[in-house]
Amino acid sequence: MNVLGIETSCDETSAAVVGAGRILSNVVSSQIELHRPYGGVVPELASRRHLELIDAVIQTALQEAGVSLDEIDAVAATYGPGLASSLLIGLNTAKGTAVAAGLPFIGINHLEAHLYSPLLESGPKDPPLVDSQLPRDRQALLPMIALIVSGGHTILAHVTGLGQHVILGQTVDDAAGEAFDKVAKLLQLGYPGGPEVDRLAQSGNPRAITFPRSMLDDTGYNFSFSGLKTAVLYYLKKHPVTGNLTPTSNDVCASFQEAVVDVLVGKILRAAEEYRVSTLSLAGGVSMNSRLRARLAAECSRRGLRLLLASPQLCTDNAGMIAALAHHKLCAGMRSPFSLEVAPSAGLGVAA
Repeated sequence: MNVLGIETSCDETSAAVVGAGRILSNVVSSQIELHRPYGGVVPELASRRHLELIDAVIQTALQEAGVSLDEIDAVAATYGPGLASSLLIGLNTAKGTAVAAGLPFIGINHLEAHLYSPLLESGPKDPPLVDSQLPRDRQALLPMIALIVSGGHTILAHVTGLGQHVILGQTVDDAAGEAFDKVAKLLQLGYPGGPEVDRLAQSGNPRAITFPRSMLDDTGYNFSFSGLKTAVLYYLKKHPVTGNLTPTSNDVCASFQEAVVDVLVGKILRAAEEYRVSTLSLAGGVSMNSRLRARLAAECSRRGLRLLLASPQLCTDNAGMIAALAHHKLCAGMRSPFSLEVAPSAGLGVAA
C-alpha cells in the first residue's frame, strides 16, 4: 500500500509517501523566515503560504518516492490539533485528491502521530511498517511511557499498543516549548527561540540561578511552566541584560533550561517506576533539545531503561509520521468520512 500523507497543522507544509513498508519521502517546506519578523506564527500568513506551496510539495514528495499519483492507494492528512486555517488547507487537499482519484481517506491526529513516531526508528534506519499491527520487534518494546514535548503540548502517556494509550498527565498552562519561546523573547533572542536558548545554555551555568520546579513533587503527572516563565521575567527585571549578549544571558538560559529538564525527566522516570515499564520514548519538537536528550539518556542508562528517540526529521511537524500512522490504521480497516472537519483543539485523549 502506498499512502500519501499531508501535514499543515501550523507553519510547515509537508507531504510524504509511505510504501513498500517504508517512508519513501518526507518533504517539509518551512515558513520560519516568513514569520521571523513577527516573532511567531501569523495564522493568516501561514494558511496563505500553505495554499501557495501544497501542490508543489506533494509533487516533490511523489517524485522523491518514485511513484505517481496513480500509484497512490490512500490519502491521509492531519485534522487536528493546530491552526484552523492551516489545517483546512491540508485536510481539504487530501479529501479532494482522494475523491478525484477514488481513494480511501483517513484523518490523523497530529499528537497521536508524534506519540508513535519514536517507534518508527527504534531499529535499523527506515524499518518496515507492515501489517495492521506494529512489527514484532516494535511490539516487543511496549508497553512504554511516552513524553510528547512541543510548542503547544506537554503530554505524558502510557502506551500499551498501537491505538492503545492513556494520558497520565499534561500541562495545565504553558507547554514546555511555549515557555522556551517566551523566555527567548524576554531575552530578545529572535524566532524560533527554543534552539537559541539551547545553544546559549551550553555555555552557561545551570546552577547559577535557582528557578522553580513547578509540580515536580506532586503525586500526579501534570505539568506547569507558566510560573517558571514568570520567575525568569522577574529575574530579568532585577538583573537586566543590556547591549550584546553576556555570560549572564547564557546562565539564565542554562538555569531556565535545567528547571524544565528536571521536571520533564523527573516525571517520566517516576511514571516508568510506578507503571513498571522498561521503555521510555521522547517525541515532539522540544525533544531535540540537547540537554533533555542527554539527561534522559544518562538516567535511562543508569537505571537500565530503554530510550526511544525519534530522529530530528520526525520530531518537528512532518507528513512522514502522518503517513506512517495512517498506513497502520488503513491496514486495520479504518477510514474517515469525507465529512470529517478540522479540530483545532483536539487532544490526544484516550484511544478507542
